Amino acid sequence: MEEGELMGKCDALIIGGSAGSLDVLLKVLPLLSTSLSFPVIIVIHRKHGTDSLLPELLSGRTRLFVKEVNEKEPIVAGTVYIAPSDYHTLIEQDRTFSLDYSEKVNYSRPAIDVTFQTAAEVYREKLVCLLLSGSNADGVNGLKSVKAWGGTAIIQDPATAQVAYMPEQASIHVKIDSILRIEDMAEFINLLS
Repeated sequence: MEEGELMGKCDALIIGGSAGSLDVLLKVLPLLSTSLSFPVIIVIHRKHGTDSLLPELLSGRTRLFVKEVNEKEPIVAGTVYIAPSDYHTLIEQDRTFSLDYSEKVNYSRPAIDVTFQTAAEVYREKLVCLLLSGSNADGVNGLKSVKAWGGTAIIQDPATAQVAYMPEQASIHVKIDSILRIEDMAEFINLLS
């Protein structure tokens, strides 16, 4: 996909990741434009009761407003949302969040698949999803849904991933639109506005 080809075609960006993805976020978030015309929703695998300071950590790395997702909260452009630990984060048709405590998906809650799939039905061709480093296949089925609804599927270049399994599985099972090295992610995201 050509750089800039998606410009203005993004109503939401969802970033999913697991092992090794926090390092990527800490490099990319400081470089994001404060004038993003869409929300950034981050779903990272983390254990319940741990990483409770994740929103605080990430907000210290960007000039964008960072917050943890709340139930029934409207999704606002220019905000970075963090999926809370131990809850699936769903996107509702009215573009609000819903938190769900149902069984784990791919051994994870929050599961990337759940957020990607529910967002795909809402944002359709204006959804961009980026799958980062990780050690299981969470996100692969979600990216299939994103593609089925006309959205854009992007993965971290497995060669740059601390744990390549997650983006590799996506590249095998999904028609990926772009494969990005860490150093190219911020510019790509900024050009979506």
